[in-house]
Amino acid sequence: MKATIFQGVGKVELQERPKPTIQETTDAVVRVVRSCVCGSDLWYFRGHSEHKVGPIGHEFIGVVEEVGSQVKDIKQGNFVISPFAFSDGTCPNCTHGFHTACLHGGFFGSGDEGMGCQAEYVRVPQAAGTLVVVPGSNYSDEVLASLLTLSDVMGTGYHAAVSAEVKVGDTVAVVGDGAVGLAGVLSAKLLGARRIVAFSRNKDRQKLALEFGATDIIAERGQAAIEAIKKLTEGIGVDAVLECVGTGEASDTSFAIARAGAIVGRVGVPHEVEIDAAGTFYRNVGMRGGPAPVRAYMDALLPAVLEGRINPGKVFDFVTNLDGIADAYSAMDERRAIKSLLLVS
Repeated sequence: MKATIFQGVGKVELQERPKPTIQETTDAVVRVVRSCVCGSDLWYFRGHSEHKVGPIGHEFIGVVEEVGSQVKDIKQGNFVISPFAFSDGTCPNCTHGFHTACLHGGFFGSGDEGMGCQAEYVRVPQAAGTLVVVPGSNYSDEVLASLLTLSDVMGTGYHAAVSAEVKVGDTVAVVGDGAVGLAGVLSAKLLGARRIVAFSRNKDRQKLALEFGATDIIAERGQAAIEAIKKLTEGIGVDAVLECVGTGEASDTSFAIARAGAIVGRVGVPHEVEIDAAGTFYRNVGMRGGPAPVRAYMDALLPAVLEGRINPGKVFDFVTNLDGIADAYSAMDERRAIKSLLLVS
């Protein structure tokens, strides 16, 4: 099969690799229909995080080819969504809704053979607890794109909003205009926020943020951005903050614009981030978030996509196939694209 192989900083290649097979009785093998490049893949591509040489990618939808003997509810031929983390669905962490901390789980795209999702086939451990069967068939390209976002980016934006405890009528700030930040805007709208402030300096991303439900755009950064929020909120700050970047500046801004008693929902993988313990303590500002347990949000988000209430697939603005994987990475790395979609089969 064809699979994307991370070769080191700034280099990915499409190579022939062995097609994955069932290794455990709880496995499934899935033929990939759509995959994509994630913003977190760029941390490796740019050398900011380490990744071993090997298969990469952690988002996909596809068709089940084969299942292990202990997999009962997933059948050959099912069209499925796979979260970016595999989980058994039964351990205490899973039953409390935190599938990314599954005691028997792990993450796709870590470099192991058959586990990179920018490929034609993927082996899925703990298939019964991981894969979500999508009812029906013959979906349009637009719907397929939105279903793919449930593998990670839409669920991650939603996790930021849930972690920040966004409520009906709230004023919410979304820090970050990547695909996760834009999904965060959509999530805040879905949860009933009255005012949604999107941080962006990119005209195309501003336009999509407004389409997704943003009411205000702030193009400033740093102290200027903080002052702009204070002006919008009469000096108080916002009711909830979605931190969707992971940099020190994004974190500092997020905590500075939160009103007393607000929560910062953070889903950006932290890089050189320090939290002001005393400053957050005396303002009673909280913090929640981490790797999004997107499996826990499928019951809410899958119907929203299938019923047409949300269309998060619009974050994909660069489309290619596996042969164009290097262009897919460079388009995002150079900010020519929000998110790159891979047509696999």
